Amino acid sequence: MARNSVDDLGAFLAVARAGSFTRAAAQLGVSQPALSQTVSTLEHRLGVRLLTRTTRSVSTTEAGQRLFQSIGPHFDGIEAGLAALSELRDKPAGNLRITSVEHASKSILAPALAKLLPRYPDISVEIINDYGLADIVADRFDAGIRLGEQVAQDMIAVRIGADFKQRVVGAPAYFKKRGKPVTPYDLTEHKCIALRLPTSGGFWSWPFTKDGRELKVRPEGQLAFNTITLALDTALAGLGLAYLPEDVVREHLTKGRLVPVLADWSTPMSGYHLYYPSRRQPTPAFTLLVDALRYRD
Repeated sequence: MARNSVDDLGAFLAVARAGSFTRAAAQLGVSQPALSQTVSTLEHRLGVRLLTRTTRSVSTTEAGQRLFQSIGPHFDGIEAGLAALSELRDKPAGNLRITSVEHASKSILAPALAKLLPRYPDISVEIINDYGLADIVADRFDAGIRLGEQVAQDMIAVRIGADFKQRVVGAPAYFKKRGKPVTPYDLTEHKCIALRLPTSGGFWSWPFTKDGRELKVRPEGQLAFNTITLALDTALAGLGLAYLPEDVVREHLTKGRLVPVLADWSTPMSGYHLYYPSRRQPTPAFTLLVDALRYRD
């Protein structure tokens, strides 16, 4: 097969997986017009249209889907085979892309990498923090990190963290003005700091459990963020109540900068898991990362 045919097919696969010429171009390191021209040339050579283009999205035609399903596994096998060659090197090497969430990245991933990377200078890791449920295959991630219940059943999942609790907290100055909630229902009378979830487009509903009762409260207030760091900072400033992982607020609780409420309603959260496709062929670098992150009691 001619080299340009292989390149053109690879370009088509990238666009089909990303569902966007812009995202695929960024992943491939080429311009969007150049990538569009490459795919158009392939379509002209094959005599069929492979992609349906709209102003908002790109999807495969029937012919495109058939081509995607037939050649995709072969390209995946080629990538896995090339990656496996790193086993022949003196040291594991390669770039790993991980989609995670801020809390897991700071409390688990960063400490593990601080120990791992100095020993393996040829391994590089890119971490994308996003509270959305990313499609790790389409977005070309090596793995993702999410809470256990968020991991799809068709993925291989490795526990990397213990279960933990969330705490509703506020600054002393806030409670002087508004009093303390006694039950989660009282939160409707308080300014709550919300966390935006990009996948659903809505806010994360705060879960509570007590004596077998489970309920969720949709936070309402003047502030909403897509990062818990800003939620913590604004709670410390007395601008509202935040619902945050216990380890994030522990020092502030000890020093009296924050006050906990609704402690008897606190809900245990399932620990974080690293997940990846079952058909993925682990490289030595990826195997090292999994072992470094694996949770041990």
